[in-house]
Amino acid sequence: MARTAADLVWSAQGSGSWTGLVPVWPFDRAAPPGLDTFMASRRLRVQMTYGHAFPVTPPAVWPLDPEPSIEHRTQHAWHVNGDGSLCLIETAAAWTGRDPAAELIVKAAGWFIEYLLMSAGLITQMTNTGLSSDVSMDEVITRTTRPEASPGGGHGADRGQAER
Repeated sequence: MARTAADLVWSAQGSGSWTGLVPVWPFDRAAPPGLDTFMASRRLRVQMTYGHAFPVTPPAVWPLDPEPSIEHRTQHAWHVNGDGSLCLIETAAAWTGRDPAAELIVKAAGWFIEYLLMSAGLITQMTNTGLSSDVSMDEVITRTTRPEASPGGGHGADRGQAER
């Protein structure tokens, strides 16, 4: 975990958890131009908790700051479970127990960027597989920082659609 997310702190309480700030861009590709401007120093603070059945079941990742609203928990587009934890694995079968839990922190970093894009009205739905493996949001991030980009115009009907 230290190589993936150096700002997380381990606690052995219960079954164990990591708490702290998720890296901004922990992906295996260059960050898109304009990412720093778009992020404006915003970072996601999480707690990743392990259950007693780990690694058979994945750890849960809970966003602490920002914390998604109850409304976001009821809409699939936000990828937040009803209990407030993040939906980071597309299907139950996708978690094999062989992958390191740190990969969920990488997915959480991508979730946060998509959360900010949706909150700003720049996309209408998050990607199915996340930014760690889907480059479709890179251009959206870059467009948000161009002078002609504005919340109400400049990209019209293609927002949230062309990126899919």
